[in-house]
Amino acid sequence: MASAAVWAAKYSFGKGLMPSSFPEVRVPVGQRRFKSIAVENLINEIQQNISNKEIAWLFNNCFPNTLDTTVDYSIIDGKPDTFVITGDIDAMWLRDSSAQVMPYLPLCKNDKLLQNMIEGVIRRQNKCILLDPYANAFYKDDTKVSEWKKTDKTDMKPGVHERKWEIDSLCYPIRLAYHYWQETGDTAPFDEHWRDAMRLVVKTFKEQQRTNGQGPYRFQREAAWADSLPLDGYGYPCKPNGLICSAFRPSDDATIFLYLIPSNYFAMKSLMQLAEMWEKIGRDYDAAQEARDLSRQVYLALQQLSIMHPKFGKIYPYEVNGYGGVNIMDDANAPSLLSLPYLEVVNLNDNTYLNTRQMALSDENPFFFKGKYAEGVGSPHTGLNNVWHIGIIMRGLTSSDTKEIADCIEMLRTTHAGTGFMHESFNPNAPINFTRKWFAWANTLFGEFIWKVYRDHKSLLDVVPKPPQSAAAPATNTKSTPKKNPLHFLRRDR
Repeated sequence: MASAAVWAAKYSFGKGLMPSSFPEVRVPVGQRRFKSIAVENLINEIQQNISNKEIAWLFNNCFPNTLDTTVDYSIIDGKPDTFVITGDIDAMWLRDSSAQVMPYLPLCKNDKLLQNMIEGVIRRQNKCILLDPYANAFYKDDTKVSEWKKTDKTDMKPGVHERKWEIDSLCYPIRLAYHYWQETGDTAPFDEHWRDAMRLVVKTFKEQQRTNGQGPYRFQREAAWADSLPLDGYGYPCKPNGLICSAFRPSDDATIFLYLIPSNYFAMKSLMQLAEMWEKIGRDYDAAQEARDLSRQVYLALQQLSIMHPKFGKIYPYEVNGYGGVNIMDDANAPSLLSLPYLEVVNLNDNTYLNTRQMALSDENPFFFKGKYAEGVGSPHTGLNNVWHIGIIMRGLTSSDTKEIADCIEMLRTTHAGTGFMHESFNPNAPINFTRKWFAWANTLFGEFIWKVYRDHKSLLDVVPKPPQSAAAPATNTKSTPKKNPLHFLRRDR
C-alpha cells in the first residue's frame, strides 16, 4: 500500500484526486483474507452507476476492508468461528468486530459463506464474553498474556488483550446477533454458549448498577493518559438510580462521571432486543422478563436526566453522576450522542435529540473542531483539533438534510490524505497528519454510508459537490504544529 507521504505530493487538499490518478491500494486478490461474491457485486454496481469516481474508488477500497484485511474465518468442531482484528492492533474488540461486519448483513441472503462468516463472529464473541464480561478486547490464542498485564491492576486473564469495562462492549454483540437473526432467520448460533453469555451480560449490567456495593470490577493503569480510575480503581462515586456504570467510554478513555448516557441508551435498546430473542428463540420467558425489567429500570432513570442548555434548550448530557454532576460534550466514537438514531435508540426527529445534535456540532461541544478542509466531532483520545472520520460519517448517517449529507461526503472525499482509506482522526487543517492508517471500522462504516446514500439520494454521488462553506473557511481557533514525520503519532494503544 502506498504511504500517505508518497501520495501527498500528488494530492491537493480540498480538490481530491484527479480521475486519472486512482492508484490500486486495495489488497491484491490473492492476499485477501475473506472473499464475498455479494460484496464484490455491490462494489461493481456502485462503481458503474455513480459519476463521482473518487467516491467510487474510495468505496472499492473501504467497504471490503474488514473482509480483505481483518477476518480470520475457520470451522471449529463443525461450526463457524471468526476472529476479527480491529486493524493495526492484532486483537478483537467486541465493539469493533460487531460494527465491522454489521454493514454486510443485508448481503447475506445472496451469499451463504458471508452469512457463515458473521455467524462465526457471533460464536467467537460468546466465547470472549464467557472468558471475561468486563474485558473489551481479546486474543485468538486464549493462552496469550497481554502486554498490559505489566501495567494494569485488574483481574487480567490469559486470552484478554485489554480489560476496560465499557457498557457498549456487551451491547454491540446483542445488536449484531439481533440483526443477524432479523436478516437471515437463522437461529443456529443461539445455542447454550449464547444463552450462558447473555445471562452473564445481564448479570454484569446489574452488578454495574452498583445498588449493592461497587461490584467486582476495578481498574488502574500505570500511565499518564486517561486510562486509570481513581479511588482504588472504582472511579468517582455515583448515586445509584437504575443506570449502569461504565468505567470507560467507547474511545477506551476513562469516564469522568460513571453514568455514560449514550451507552445507557444503547443498553436500554439492546436489552429489549435481547428480551425478544429470549422469547422467540430461547423460549425462556423468565430470562426475557429479566432483560425487559432491567431495560425499563434504565429507561426510567434516563427520563430524569435530560437537562436545559441555555443556548439549545433540552438536551441529553454525555455523562452524569447522580449527584448533579453533568458533563456536556460529545465524543466521535459510537455510541455517541450523535449516533443515537443510528443505533435505533431515539427517533431522528426527536426534539431533544435535535437540540443535542446542534450542541454536538457546535463550539459548545469542547470536542467539535473546525479547520480549512473539514469540521466535525473529535475525541479526548486523540487530543485537541483532531476530527474523526467516524464522526463525519455518523453525522451523515443520522441526517435527513441532503445539503448536510453532501457536505459530509465532500469532507470525507477531501481528507483521506491520498491513501484511499478512512482514518481514526486527522488534523482538519492538514489531513496528512492522521492517526491509524489501518482502522477497519472507519473504512467499513464509510462504505455503509455511501451505500445508504446510493439507495436514498443517488444524485449526490453523481457530481462532485462544492466544498461546504463552513468547512472551507480557514479556522480562527485551530492551531497545528508541523510534524517531522506525518505518521509519527500512530498509536498502538488506540
